[in-house]
Amino acid sequence: MNLTDTPNANRLHIALFGRRNCGKSSLINALTGQDTALVSNTPGTTTDLVSKAMEIQGIGPCLFIDTPGFDDEGELGELRISRTLKAIEKTDIALLLCGDTTFSHEKEMLALLKEKNIPVIPILNKIDIRENSDSLATYIENECKIRPLLISAKEKTGIEQIRQAILEKLPSDFGQQSITGELVTENDLVLLVMPQDIQAPKGRLILPQVQTIRELLDKKCLVVTCTTDKFSATLQALARPPKLIVTDSQVFKTIYEQKPKESELTSFSVLFAGYKGDIHYYVESATAIEGLTESSRVLIAEACTHAPLSEDIGRVKLPRLLRKRIGENLQIDMVAGTDFPQDLTPYSLVIHCGACMFNRKYVLSRIERAREQHIPMTNYGVAIAFLNGILDQIKY
Repeated sequence: MNLTDTPNANRLHIALFGRRNCGKSSLINALTGQDTALVSNTPGTTTDLVSKAMEIQGIGPCLFIDTPGFDDEGELGELRISRTLKAIEKTDIALLLCGDTTFSHEKEMLALLKEKNIPVIPILNKIDIRENSDSLATYIENECKIRPLLISAKEKTGIEQIRQAILEKLPSDFGQQSITGELVTENDLVLLVMPQDIQAPKGRLILPQVQTIRELLDKKCLVVTCTTDKFSATLQALARPPKLIVTDSQVFKTIYEQKPKESELTSFSVLFAGYKGDIHYYVESATAIEGLTESSRVLIAEACTHAPLSEDIGRVKLPRLLRKRIGENLQIDMVAGTDFPQDLTPYSLVIHCGACMFNRKYVLSRIERAREQHIPMTNYGVAIAFLNGILDQIKY
């Protein structure tokens, strides 16, 4: 994929953190070579997250995130700081801009980033107007135990150093996740069952379908697609049974009952559970469904923030399946986008979508939150397979 068609969720997320007016916006403009973020001498100009996609030589597609200052003040300031803290959850690499005061905020942010195992590149900006850059860098190194890069975003000095540092800090496993893993290899026949219902965008395929097809083509697999109603006819037209059948989770049971015995079965949602999250934790957590009662409370979380549809899987179909099994009084809450509770303890189970719109770092941060609070968390496809009694027959 090139710069124009790589989804943001698949890009390396690089976030800029620092005090107000430390030059974060100027730096993101220098890094991207465009006026991406609004620049002003007035502290607090950046009031929300600003993102810019670009490509870095040697790394590939990246997403730079400009955040509000973590020293903001007042009621609105607290809201801006909360946005900054939320950005940490999706950050793969952090650029930490240091000020020239007590460094208390920088130390707190550095500790938080290290706690989240996020690689940090400290930066001392505005060296074009500083007279004591080297001595200040030494002082920061003594205070924070890490030496900053000396740069001038305004003069574009030291920008190449930052790009090189990003290369050095790149997580060793970044970009190595595969949607289909070891389920298929070259020349394997793969059949994709893709219902084109009300949720499918007119004239287009949904993102998980597109990305799965692209990966299968890259693997030199033989790819065949059909809709649910043409599944039997497609099987009859094939010279041999498919090695793998990938279906929409909503028709898991229908496809399972009709598939050839020798064909393995999975779903787009299950594949993305492993691609974006922790599939083993999802499978383990699905057993919590057995312990649910009508007094239980379940949270359903999806990445998209679309308007509710008449047969929406998260808002309609999945709740219907759960209540059919557990009882009509089962309480089910719904959140979308980045509205994910910090406190998950009121819930007996969290069920997440495939998260094709989120980067892996962000999904794993949600899973870690659930783990820390001892709350089971699964995903749409895994939960539906469990509810249909076929989870042990699904491949991932």
